[in-house]
Amino acid sequence: MAIAHFFKTLIPLGVLALACTLSARAVEVSGVKLDDTATVGGKSLVLNGAGMRQIFVIKAYAAALYVTDKKTSSADVQALTTPRRITLAIQREINSDEFGQLFITSMNKNSTKEEKAKVVNQTVKFGEMFASMDKVKKGDIITLDWVPGTGTVSGLNGKQIGEALPDIAFYNAVLRIWIGENPVQSDLKRALLGEK
Repeated sequence: MAIAHFFKTLIPLGVLALACTLSARAVEVSGVKLDDTATVGGKSLVLNGAGMRQIFVIKAYAAALYVTDKKTSSADVQALTTPRRITLAIQREINSDEFGQLFITSMNKNSTKEEKAKVVNQTVKFGEMFASMDKVKKGDIITLDWVPGTGTVSGLNGKQIGEALPDIAFYNAVLRIWIGENPVQSDLKRALLGEK
């Protein structure tokens, strides 16, 4: 009887320990650990894919895309109205003006004239947000979240930066930097969409 009680207590504790271990897992991209889950707007998100942005042989940042349900196409990711997140784990110091300009240039390469016109005010505010920062440093974590009812919420090391930008078209323009027709790096696009 005591042994049966022991196992009845031990098994749930083992299951709980396993669940805690699994929930704390991380994925590693070129030596950078990224969480395999995220919470945005009170919703649990899963890692859709992750990869390293390299400029020639220099590691710029590890990027991770989180969604509610895994998607394998850019169109499917952009069609989501649920919370989403892009995480950038910075791997080298970069001037914030330069970093912001890289964002804007990549957004423009992946947007039509009409799409750019629709989000021009938010794009300006997004650029100003980066301009107001001194620089991003190795080890910084930038998050770009879509929060339904709020908009695009940007964060640096866990703290919100700038104001929320309300249009989902703007968030999708940001996403297209990495998963658009002209991504910053083709193999990074494939990695974010869960391809190897």
